[in-house]
Amino acid sequence: MKLPVDFKEKYTKLLGEEASAFFESLDDEAQKGFRINPLKQNYQEVDVSLQEPVAYVKTGYVGAVSGKTLEHQAGYVYSQDLSAMYVGEVVAARPGEKILDLCAAPGGKSTHIAESMANEGLLVANEISKKRALILAENIERTGAKNVIVVNEEPQTLAKELPEYFDKVVVDAPCSGEGMFRKDPHAISYWHKDYPAQCAVRQKEILVEALKMLGVGGELIYSTCTFAPEEDEQIIAWLLENYPYLKIVPLKHYAGMDQGVPAFGNGAEELTGTVRLMPHHFKGEGHFIAKLKDMRPKKATELKKKKKRKQKGTLTKEQEQLWQDFAQKFFKETPFSLDQLRCYGEYLYFYAPSWPDISRLRFMRPGLLLGVFKKKRFEPSYTLALSLRQDEVKNVLAVTKKQWQDYVAGNTVQLDKKDLKNGWYLLVCEGKPFAFGKLVDKTVKNFFPKGLRFYN
Repeated sequence: MKLPVDFKEKYTKLLGEEASAFFESLDDEAQKGFRINPLKQNYQEVDVSLQEPVAYVKTGYVGAVSGKTLEHQAGYVYSQDLSAMYVGEVVAARPGEKILDLCAAPGGKSTHIAESMANEGLLVANEISKKRALILAENIERTGAKNVIVVNEEPQTLAKELPEYFDKVVVDAPCSGEGMFRKDPHAISYWHKDYPAQCAVRQKEILVEALKMLGVGGELIYSTCTFAPEEDEQIIAWLLENYPYLKIVPLKHYAGMDQGVPAFGNGAEELTGTVRLMPHHFKGEGHFIAKLKDMRPKKATELKKKKKRKQKGTLTKEQEQLWQDFAQKFFKETPFSLDQLRCYGEYLYFYAPSWPDISRLRFMRPGLLLGVFKKKRFEPSYTLALSLRQDEVKNVLAVTKKQWQDYVAGNTVQLDKKDLKNGWYLLVCEGKPFAFGKLVDKTVKNFFPKGLRFYN
């Protein structure tokens, strides 16, 4: 790998005798990793090797997974760098918490967080780029998580709408991307010696807004995929100096993980509680991670509760009836009450009454998309199918692997079975729900999203 001269000079000085091993590691091929999804029924029953578990992530494994497999399409596995997946574990999301992932695309950390929350609480996943936010939404939908809102906003706008709202705020900050040099050589082309310092300015701006949204006693998780001290230890030192109520929560350092380097920051010994993942010591691409705790006493920052604005999205009587007709025929027990439903245009979403008003925000997915109202009927969504378990529904149709391949390519499926009623079915392959299909006279009509179709 041809590295910039300034980059080599910088890290020769910073790393000393380890510099040669560091530079050589950037020419090595990084090992790939993936996580399995505990939101899915029998989630460990996957056609991929689980022989090499990752010590520091409960659901993490070493290995490569293909995006054109049943396991990936149905949301049972998620490909993720071995370094990056430690961030989600550091977040340590718990059911019932309110969590913000502020710079969330493409979704590795958000999917990890959502899978840890067991559909309880709320995860707000934000991405400022609309194109990347669509990718984020797609990845989250595949997990089957019901408690996620995907928004597409500036941090400043979010902070005005959701002050001191979250128990945890995750900032996987946009950075100089030095840890991506192996994975994406293009990252080298826009690196220059002043770039890390320029990125640090933006990171501080983001953190200022992030802290406005952190509730009293909450936790801020900060990470980058760069080795630059300007964006790592120096940012944490800046936080501690400017927000004295923050305290570093020392992170566990597993084999191959390095401590943060006090000399790279302001010399404070507590910086050793952060984590550096360096490619000459660790299998992944490279990362920096820190967790900080808000130590403010609760009395000092109690705010008067704002009067709630009337939320939009009320269903019409006809829409209520169409949904109830579908739910009665399809579910063993209706999983969503009417006060948990919200309609935007013709699209129906699950949205818990306890969640905040997002009507002034740009959103991509305001909760779990249940389906769409069409003329005199309700059509369930692909997203809803991925969130369901077989034992929740009356109508399940098992198909072969060949039929699954045909279906995800956009084709209908022909059945030999008799005595099956026409109507909607949850399609299942090898025990894994993967989509809805509508049976009409032995033909399963295809409702797999056109933009997601693929051939094996």
